[in-house]
Amino acid sequence: MARNERNGNRKTREQIAKRRIPELGYYFIVTDTKETEQNYMYGLRDSIPKDLQGKLVIKVIRTKTKNLVEEAMNLASLNPQYGEPWIIFDRDQIQDFDDIIAEAKAKGIHVGWTNPCIEEWFSAYFGAMPTYSDSVKCCDGFAQVFEKNTSQRYSKSDSFIYNKLNCYGDERTAIVIATQKMDEHKNNCKNKPSEMCPGTTVHLLVDEIKSKIEKR
Repeated sequence: MARNERNGNRKTREQIAKRRIPELGYYFIVTDTKETEQNYMYGLRDSIPKDLQGKLVIKVIRTKTKNLVEEAMNLASLNPQYGEPWIIFDRDQIQDFDDIIAEAKAKGIHVGWTNPCIEEWFSAYFGAMPTYSDSVKCCDGFAQVFEKNTSQRYSKSDSFIYNKLNCYGDERTAIVIATQKMDEHKNNCKNKPSEMCPGTTVHLLVDEIKSKIEKR
């Protein structure tokens, strides 16, 4: 039965359901100078409706990864309207990988990390997240997968990488695979990000944004 408003007007079920749809919040996404992460995030932003693109602010800063949290805090304080600050980075050869993630979470900053590198997350678009011992092997392995599926050579500086991943791969499948991989690590008592290889949390950001838009 439809609900009654205080003034006596009744709301239809469609109107009630519409009010329950979660709205896209304001995101402040900070990454370092790596072109790959930067281009992917710009592609994600440009893929959503134009009237919502202003809700995703992407900042590329020149700093060492260990300073990423501090820089994100400083930038976020200048843009208080953006309620969800995120930092995006890879493990690569970072020694204090776990500490950076823990510090970010303690300070209310969301983290989109990938172990060993973001190409692991890209691989999920094509149906799998193989295990690589380091970022070099990960990049080389993904390059082969990318060329096999697109007949194009992979470039870390490709400004259209997000579009290509969605054109030749499947984002929803990628999210499912990344989620399953994280569950697998936890079931195996691997709770540190540095132990979760392959692993990523970039899918959490993508899933949150896309799910809210799809429900509009």
